[in-house]
Amino acid sequence: MGTSAHIDRFVLDHLPPADQQPELIFDLPELAYPERLNAGVELLRRAIAAAGPDARALIDSDHEFSWARVDAISGRMAQVLVDELGLVPGNRVLLHGPNSSWTVLAWFAILKAGGVVVATMPMLRAAELATVIDKAQISHALVYSALADAVTEAQASAPSLTQVMDSATLQKAAQALPAGFRFEAVDTAAEDPALIAFTSGTTGKPKGCVHFHRDILAMADTFGRHVVGLTKDDVVVGTPPIAFTFGLGGLVVFPAAVGAATAFAPRPGFDTLAETIARHRATALFTAPTGYRALLKLAGDHDLSSLRTCVSAGEALPAATSDAWHEATGVRIIDGIGSTEMIHVFISARGDAIRPGATGKAVPGYEARIIDADGRPLPPGETGRLAVRGPTGCRYLDDDRQAAYVQDGWNLTGDVYRLDQDGYFWFVARSDDMIISSGYNIGAPEVEHALLRHPAVAEAAVIGAPDPERGQIVQAFVVLNESHAASDALRYELQTFVKGVIAPYKYPRGLDFVDALPKTQTGKLQRFRLKEAT
Repeated sequence: MGTSAHIDRFVLDHLPPADQQPELIFDLPELAYPERLNAGVELLRRAIAAAGPDARALIDSDHEFSWARVDAISGRMAQVLVDELGLVPGNRVLLHGPNSSWTVLAWFAILKAGGVVVATMPMLRAAELATVIDKAQISHALVYSALADAVTEAQASAPSLTQVMDSATLQKAAQALPAGFRFEAVDTAAEDPALIAFTSGTTGKPKGCVHFHRDILAMADTFGRHVVGLTKDDVVVGTPPIAFTFGLGGLVVFPAAVGAATAFAPRPGFDTLAETIARHRATALFTAPTGYRALLKLAGDHDLSSLRTCVSAGEALPAATSDAWHEATGVRIIDGIGSTEMIHVFISARGDAIRPGATGKAVPGYEARIIDADGRPLPPGETGRLAVRGPTGCRYLDDDRQAAYVQDGWNLTGDVYRLDQDGYFWFVARSDDMIISSGYNIGAPEVEHALLRHPAVAEAAVIGAPDPERGQIVQAFVVLNESHAASDALRYELQTFVKGVIAPYKYPRGLDFVDALPKTQTGKLQRFRLKEAT
């Protein structure tokens, strides 16, 4: 590793021990990165070289930014971070905003200043934000003005966060810098931490996945380059939040790497997404299978004919959805499996290589295999655990769960797969209790804990129940306290209550009242019995 630029070494000092680090492979020429690398600087250099400084980069409903302006404005924002907020390289910066040009500009600014980006979804509540802030010891925050209240509330219980600036103040301060100002970006090492992406595990405790500057480029130079294949002429749209690495890659990193443009929908919803596709003649779409099913219902009312590249991740893509989309649009969806731990997609296929129902083959730059319970490789046709390695890998921030995810240098994703004779990987199931609904990962215990905060609830258990539209829905089973009676009104009250405690998308769409929960003799919940009953 080259000499780190980080003055604040918190992340470097809380990486996994050497014997639990993933084995990395850089067997493609494009993965031979220099020792000094700032991902923000390099992505903008690539964008301007490919498309030109005046090419469209970011498109909001009422404004556009060229790549030259993205470079200049993000540099000004970086200077504000340093001058007014006292940022030093290695400080963690909470980035709390919607999918928008402002969020992308701020993301580039943090990287240029040598900060570590910790992006969070706009739906998160104060308690959830406080947990992330405390885990990563975040000191700085850039917050979209309309979302500032949640961060302010979180700050009250997260003492490490001392410097907060909203988008309006940041914009004003950046504009006040002299004309022609240019920021001198921090000369980070390729192996300096650049972002911490949080994912929720089955315990409900957030896991911070540390990725280096080199890793951000690697997702563009593997899946982005060899499978997605964007060009400078593409206009990209999508639904995954930039706080998710699926969204970060699809809406920020992949377009920048080739000088493509990203158009942001003015508000959530698939109607608005369809309108955005038609309005901007979008050519590339990133969303989960749920999104494709929703758009199929809208295809007759909106012109989607401009789409040429469609990418799905977040949950397994059913063959029926793939076939229906192909029939309606003529475009075959690129499916893929990735993980926050690996930063992006590592198994996929495109074009004629796609087999509907199969996830695909290992993306160039990655290796994948199926192993048994003892870590031994299994032959084609056998079902087992998926193991992956490549130029990226899992590095949990100060978390003893690292030893379970990385074994013998391989990353074990928690997925059960089988490999066919032709080298295609077929998804079988998740090996844990993670619920994947509309592409969102939801830890069952987190929902249970939210329900248990309501005075009517004595016990609660949550599983993922199959759903044709969302893949899975959150299904809760609730045992009531004696002073409360089951009713539709109480069911609605509990669902609404959960929305106020944790992010609304995590609420139980299904909620049944039961007399007792299935347990072992030692009192442990038997989730499998609930799953068998659904």
